[in-house]
Amino acid sequence: MEIGRERGVSVRTDSKRGKGSHITLYYGDRKTVVKDRRKELPAGLVAAMIRQLGLGRGDFRRVH
Repeated sequence: MEIGRERGVSVRTDSKRGKGSHITLYYGDRKTVVKDRRKELPAGLVAAMIRQLGLGRGDFRRVH
């Protein structure tokens, strides 16, 4: 959400547009589906989600 504020882009989630523990994440006019947020996501899936949102890996800093 921070990246959206910094760039003036609307970021929101919609838990009704997902099945089970999935949610839809909107970044401006782009969207991606996020799997169970309580579990660690595989690197390939995260990379695909970042591409779907039109972002690059350099747009994020690693969180431990």
